[in-house]
Amino acid sequence: MRGTEPESEGIRTLLSEVIGSLGRLVRGELMLARAEATEGVKHAVGGLVKIAVGAILALVGLNVLAGAAVAALAATGLGPAWSALIVGGALCVLALILVLAGRAALTLRGIWPDRALRGLRRDVEAVQAGLDETGARHV
Repeated sequence: MRGTEPESEGIRTLLSEVIGSLGRLVRGELMLARAEATEGVKHAVGGLVKIAVGAILALVGLNVLAGAAVAALAATGLGPAWSALIVGGALCVLALILVLAGRAALTLRGIWPDRALRGLRRDVEAVQAGLDETGARHV
């Protein structure tokens, strides 16, 4: 029975290498998933910054330009109320455009690690296919 010991040792070594390789593969896929999630969060933060800048611009625009524009329209003969309504409406439309652009950047696209999950799924399928080919028993 001495002839089976080297064969048994070789199988143990092979299984040990396979398990080690699977561990490295899973760690690599998890690192990819983490990188994708980080990229998605950065994209979302950029959208939040756009919304904040849009809100600040809307306030500054209302403060600085509104008074001057209302006065200019009123000086042309248009009443002060109509002048204020026209200027306020134009500034609100501009603010709305900026907020909508920021909101569009906040979509969840890119937050979910799709590429890493697809890669992990392919790896599982490849391992299963390899086990099927060798006639290994499934638990």
